[in-house]
Formats: sequence, structure tokens, C-alpha cells
Amino acid sequence: METKTVQMTEAEMAEFEAFRAAQERRRAEEKAREMREQYRAMVDEEIESAIPELLAISGDIRTVKGRVLDNFRAVLDMKREMFRLAKGAEPDNRSHTFTNSAGDKRVTIGVYVTDGYLDTAEEGIAMIQEYISSLATDEKSRALVDMVLRLLAKDNKGTLKASRIIQLRRIAESSGDRRFIDGVRIIEDAYSPAVSRTYIRAEYKDGNGVWRCIPLGMTES
Repeated sequence: METKTVQMTEAEMAEFEAFRAAQERRRAEEKAREMREQYRAMVDEEIESAIPELLAISGDIRTVKGRVLDNFRAVLDMKREMFRLAKGAEPDNRSHTFTNSAGDKRVTIGVYVTDGYLDTAEEGIAMIQEYISSLATDEKSRALVDMVLRLLAKDNKGTLKASRIIQLRRIAESSGDRRFIDGVRIIEDAYSPAVSRTYIRAEYKDGNGVWRCIPLGMTES
């Protein structure tokens, strides 16, 4: 191929470089557009393929979970009756673990509980805040005040954490102050947890005698 040399002025060279740069940008933009279209097509294809399979798996898990819960209902009723006969009270129904006679398989049935409080808890909070704020007289007492106020802080849903109230009760009992103790008691009396959903956990012992969970959720596999 014959090579030709073209003479250009500086202005013409600048114009040519700008033209070449514009062409490169157009080619890059076209390639990016094609890749975006290809990406969207790939996403659509994989979603259309995955969703039916995931719906089927979800349906199977829901069916098996319901069957297991139904099968264990009579066992749970008998456990409650045995507990009443032995203790004269109702058992804690949040979680029940059943282990086979060989001791190598077990199933836990329980409920997730969300902390919640009646409006009367606000009276107890106000009592504690009033009392504890009056103690902030020096650096040491201010540290105590900050700690107690952190325990009274609500989460992003506007709810107190029950575990923190347990810590608060220990502090109140250590202080010996009646108003502080009464404030905590009012909060505890206002505790009204809500059951969110039922869960099942299944485990078995492997060849080394270590308990292994059977994955029952997408994030556990």
C-alpha cells in the first residue's frame, strides 16, 4: 500500500485531531450502548429462568415446613401437658428442641419475637431520665448518666431493646434508688412482645460427632 504524506497547518491538524477524537467517542458510546442492551437481555433471560425455579423451591419449603409443624403439634401438646404436671405452670413457648433417642438428630421449632412496649413505658422512661439527669454533677457521674441514657435509646423502629432493659434493672437494683427501680419496673410491666413468624431448625451429627445444620434457607446453603 502506498503511503502518502499530507501537509497540514497547525489549525488543520487540530481540526483533524478533534475529528478523530469525536469518532473514537462515538465508537466508544456505541460499544457501551450495545453492552447495555446485551446486559439487559442477559438479566431478563436469567430472571425469567430463575424465578419459576425459586418459586417452586419456596413452595416446597413452605409445604414441608407446614407438614413438619403439623406432625409435631401432638408432640408439643404432650410436652406442654408434661411440663404442667411437673412444674404446675406453662412452658416458654418461644422455642422447643426435640432430640432423637440416638442423640444424633434434633429439630428445633420456635417463633421469632419482636420487642414491643405499651405506651405506659414512656412514664417509666421519664422517671428514669428525670432521676438519672439529676446525678450529672461530675465526670464520673456523667459517664453513668450517658450509659443509662444509651440503654434507654430506641432503635430505628422506635422500640426499646429488652436486653438493654435487663441491664438497666441491674443498675437500678445496684443504685438502691426507689424511683429508679420503679421506673424500670413500669417499663418491664409495659413489655408487650409480638410473635413475627415460626421457624424450624434441623441438625444432625456428622461422622466426627459435630452438630451440623441442615440448610433450609437461601442464605444458609
